[in-house]
Amino acid sequence: MILSLDVGNTQIYGGVFDGDTISKDGKEKMLLSFRRSSKQGSSSDEVGIFLRMVLRENGIEPQKIKQIVLCSVVPEVIYSLRGACQKYFNISPFILQAGVRTGLKIKYRNPLEVGADRIANSIAATHLFPNKNLVLVDLGTATTFCAVTAEKDYLGGSIISGLKLNMESLEAKTAKLPSVEIVSRDQVLGQSTVESLQSGLFYGHLGAMREIITRISNECFRGEKPHVIGTGGFSSLFEKEKIFDSIIPDLVLKGNLIALAMQQENKK
Repeated sequence: MILSLDVGNTQIYGGVFDGDTISKDGKEKMLLSFRRSSKQGSSSDEVGIFLRMVLRENGIEPQKIKQIVLCSVVPEVIYSLRGACQKYFNISPFILQAGVRTGLKIKYRNPLEVGADRIANSIAATHLFPNKNLVLVDLGTATTFCAVTAEKDYLGGSIISGLKLNMESLEAKTAKLPSVEIVSRDQVLGQSTVESLQSGLFYGHLGAMREIITRISNECFRGEKPHVIGTGGFSSLFEKEKIFDSIIPDLVLKGNLIALAMQQENKK
């Protein structure tokens, strides 16, 4: 079995995939997924014990994990994760980071600035939807947009604050606005403060996404409609709005697997 980890600014998202070897099509079956806080300061022992516990609680013995792959946008957490993998699994993890060969042609002015999660998403998307122009929308702490051509050129993208960050900002910077549950809304008009906040968060984000996707399509693909993929924790909230052609919550974990398979292939 293979453990794939995505370390974000807020959470560590993990998945266990069936099989001891992997293919480059990203179609391995995910047996288990989990999340935990990615707060800085966690020791390798804390992380390692958590990983072993979550596996056992879900009926998977830790010794069945044969490979571990991870990507992180929080450099400070990588040291603890690497130590946890080595101490508690006796495995040196493969870390997707700058300099790793992925098959993508990065068109950023400084390719080293592209987040590992955005690279993982792009790897997975180009393998799952080959020969298609793509727009990838990842709804996490930040909501990121990436444009990738059918020729695997990573053109760049946009970044806006995420839904939860928007809500926390309103709560922190105003005197009377409370924290609210982030939900989809059928009506834009709220009839209470909570409903008004939920409506504004949902439809404000929906409008921003539609506008950015449209402008990326016009700027990068001359108005030709790309295949739009939604991923990340909040992507399913917008399923009824039909702004995504596909919703793949575990896209980054699949990208990790494909990157690992590519590295193993290169070593042969």
